[in-house]
Amino acid sequence: MLIDSHCHLDRLDLTPYQGSLDAALDAARQRGVSRFLCIGVDTANAPTVRELAELYDDVYCSIGIHPLDLAREEPADLTWLLANLDHPRVVAIGETGLDYHYQPEMARQQQASFACHLEAAKLTGKPVIIHTREARADTLALLREAALPQAGVLHCFTEDWDMARTALDMGYYISFSGIVTFRNAESLREVARRVPADRILVETDSPYLAPVPFRGKSNEPQYVCEVARHLAELRGMTFEQFCQQTSDNFIRLFPLAA
Repeated sequence: MLIDSHCHLDRLDLTPYQGSLDAALDAARQRGVSRFLCIGVDTANAPTVRELAELYDDVYCSIGIHPLDLAREEPADLTWLLANLDHPRVVAIGETGLDYHYQPEMARQQQASFACHLEAAKLTGKPVIIHTREARADTLALLREAALPQAGVLHCFTEDWDMARTALDMGYYISFSGIVTFRNAESLREVARRVPADRILVETDSPYLAPVPFRGKSNEPQYVCEVARHLAELRGMTFEQFCQQTSDNFIRLFPLAA
């Protein structure tokens, strides 16, 4: 059993499957992928990810506004968030967070939106899916201030061990994508070796960041197997052990997806 803990099913390139999402999901299922968490990124795709989660028994979703979408969206509105989170197939909040790499001029808007998502997490008890890039201090400060008992996950992690350790100390999980397989990602691989076994997740972030040997191509959920195999080898585990461990972790963090 293996779970893709972060994918954008509504954005996949379905050309190899003649436009069929069913076929793309079946390709992943045939390789042992048993669940998919489809991620919300803005107000426009919230109905879409929810509909996909209603359509497929093994697909769940999250609702939120990505920090990089704030250039064309208003900061998250708590009333909108709470209304859209009130659904049994919506198991998490986000993705949300801070990204100063691409939009440093949007820092204040991103912080306000992130804080709103964290407030929604306090009110609903649902975990948060966090995107963070070149915003370490502010991300950690807002997480520390929120002090969420159910925490969440720093997805597609690319930061250093100090940030990972601080987030782990606050109860967060760390998820790795295909980036960990890239040739120039040795420092990230060192982080992946050190994350405790009960706090690590695996994802594709498809259609982005396809792992080796598919780097440069459109990513898809079945390639979570390549990421998991690479991480298992890094950590001295069998593929089967790693799949079971990360699946157990996923269910612990997202109990509504059990």
